[in-house]
Amino acid sequence: MKFGLAFASSVGTDSESALEICRTAEAVGFDSVWGGEHVIRPDRIESSYPYTEDGTVPGESDTPVPDPLIWLAYVAAAAPTLRLGTCILIVPQRNPLVLAKELATLDRLTGGRVDLGLGVGWMREEFDALGIPWERRGARNDDYVAAMRALWAGPHAEYHGEFVDFGPVTCSPRPVNGSIPVLVGGDTPAAVRRAARMADGYFPGTTEPEALAGLIQGVRIAAEEEGRDPNSIAIHSIFGPQMADPLAGAEQLAKLGVERVMVPAFFFAGPGGMENLAKFGEQVVKPHAS
Repeated sequence: MKFGLAFASSVGTDSESALEICRTAEAVGFDSVWGGEHVIRPDRIESSYPYTEDGTVPGESDTPVPDPLIWLAYVAAAAPTLRLGTCILIVPQRNPLVLAKELATLDRLTGGRVDLGLGVGWMREEFDALGIPWERRGARNDDYVAAMRALWAGPHAEYHGEFVDFGPVTCSPRPVNGSIPVLVGGDTPAAVRRAARMADGYFPGTTEPEALAGLIQGVRIAAEEEGRDPNSIAIHSIFGPQMADPLAGAEQLAKLGVERVMVPAFFFAGPGGMENLAKFGEQVVKPHAS
């Protein structure tokens, strides 16, 4: 089992702590670091956040949420063995040609260490502020990913889709290994189908074991329906209530077929945080790492 350290906000947002926590994570056996995003946080949010019982967004309006690609580029050289992932990037909010260039540049500079974890977004107000249509964002996402993969595949690429239309063009540099692994996040039936159809990995947001098991099974069934080997889709899972008994929690997730555990960095915030991270590495990561 692999262990990733997942960031969204509040921890590692200043220059020194970002480097320190990544160096510590690397030293104690984590294989990757992951950054999430929201470009802005509207003062008025009526959209329901899918991962709290009451739909309320955690954190305060001024809680720092760094751009994940810039943050990952900053820490990359400080921890040269860690993979660098997004969990998640809201792809429909971005220009796919610019994003393809950004991801490929980061991947090339870091020796092929980038993973793109993506989602289609849950906050309509953010889409409205950015001037991006909320409707059909899933189809837009899929078109964008296909267009980026075409650009990464080689020079003189062209792509003709509903939301993206270009060619022939060349986007260089390109990823070290010819493409960048894509993880699909989300717990909806649409996310399950998207993961089965196009993803290298799946990252649901639930922390409840029974619900997680159902989503994993759903992806496997959908992959077979798509003519894909279910084992080709790596399963990721957030480490939430499992922190109450981390060893047992890791074993529980491994039995469900989870290949990489995403551990929220906020567990290691505050005084003694780096010591707690080191202890977690020694007691949980190293015994289970693969």
